[in-house]
Amino acid sequence: MANLSATISPLIAGLLLASSFLLACESEAQYRTDRNPIYWEIHDEDRPQPPVVDPGPSPENPAPIPSDAIVLFDGSDVDAWAGMDGGEAPWNLRDGILEVEPGSGDIQTRDGFGDVQVRVEWRVPEDIEGEGQGRGNSGVFLMGLYEVQVLDSYENETYPDGQAASIYGQYPPLVNAMRPPGEWQEYDIYFERPRFDDDGEVVRPAKATVFHNGVLVLEGVKLTGPVGHYERPRYQEHDSRMPLRLQDHGDLVQFRQIWVRDLE
Repeated sequence: MANLSATISPLIAGLLLASSFLLACESEAQYRTDRNPIYWEIHDEDRPQPPVVDPGPSPENPAPIPSDAIVLFDGSDVDAWAGMDGGEAPWNLRDGILEVEPGSGDIQTRDGFGDVQVRVEWRVPEDIEGEGQGRGNSGVFLMGLYEVQVLDSYENETYPDGQAASIYGQYPPLVNAMRPPGEWQEYDIYFERPRFDDDGEVVRPAKATVFHNGVLVLEGVKLTGPVGHYERPRYQEHDSRMPLRLQDHGDLVQFRQIWVRDLE
């Protein structure tokens, strides 16, 4: 019986080792499936492109505004916004539409926000030219640090973690719900700011849920830190309320409605 046990033990050990290997492979596959940003190189061209979903045509009029919303732009003025130097916002307001003035710099809200629900309606010109990141590029920066990418991703391929509705450099959207150029795009964003302890260490990372044209494209993703171009900066302690920022990336991007619900 002792000899039989000696024979079986190596067999069991081998089976256990094989099972562990298969589980590890399955776990690695799940790691990729879960779209963990650390698995992929930042802006990895081999990362799978999100499938395309037709969200339907854009509504003719802006969406209704909740009664408890803080209106940041409704077509009437840009009083809620400033240039990065604190002066007047340098973008163009025409016919109820706010348009990026290329080369003038980003704009940011005069007030700061933490946990928020954000609505942004934007579009690129119907006759837009360019490709990749050079086509309708802008961004919605929560707290000035955490970006939901703005880009014309309609039949315009780029690295997946940099297309429209991505958390730039971290999470591609689950699907590409982009409407054609000239049509209005709608972002509904739920953002939870990061929490820090008394030593400035992160105890809870920032999280974001994003709807693009009414389609869920990101659900409760945990941000690795502020966004960066070909880098993933680490969290550094910051204020609990910071401005919302819109990016001037040198492209003509237009906005017709922006509001937030302060959830702090």
